[in-house]
Amino acid sequence: MEKIKDMPYEEKYAMVIDNMKFDETFILPLVQKHLGDPAVAELKRTWQEGAKPILEGGSFEQKYEMAYGNWIWMAKSANSFIRKKIGEEGIKKFERAEVEALKRKNAGPALFLLAFLRVFSPVLAFTMTTRQMAYQLQWITPGSFSELTKQRAVLNIPRCKILDFPETEDLCLVGCQSTYPMWVAEQFKVKMKFKRQGNSCTCTLTPSR
Repeated sequence: MEKIKDMPYEEKYAMVIDNMKFDETFILPLVQKHLGDPAVAELKRTWQEGAKPILEGGSFEQKYEMAYGNWIWMAKSANSFIRKKIGEEGIKKFERAEVEALKRKNAGPALFLLAFLRVFSPVLAFTMTTRQMAYQLQWITPGSFSELTKQRAVLNIPRCKILDFPETEDLCLVGCQSTYPMWVAEQFKVKMKFKRQGNSCTCTLTPSR
């Protein structure tokens, strides 16, 4: 079993804050396009009412936990708002908007280099991609490799942090099991599949063919 380098709480906290800002970049335009400015204002009020203040003098672990709770509230209330106001078609549009936003966010020289490397050494490109994904995943939930080979990586998540919060089933179905696999396949040419059992999960990554 290969150990994943631990992400420090300072970085986890920074990534939660960054992802909350990122979520606004595609959620609010989607709501504005389909429902107008009053709906944008309504969703913003919902976010503000459910957010909890972050202790300025707290440790990075404490700040991370508080920010994480705010991110969960933001994500699940956005999902609920869109499903209620636009319906299932709205959720599909939400998924596509997030995929396209993730692709824009992760575009750049590093992606170009990875694509170049994939031509000459697809095994190395796959290994680099899976290790980076496993490291980045730590701001969302802890996990560890149970298998890492040239053609397959298996990441075990013994207890998903997202599902420790109430009413987060939609985040699992829409985010982890739908949006992320689409994004990873389209941008990194990697197939991502989740197998969930209760609050635990196994994520299997293989090169797309």
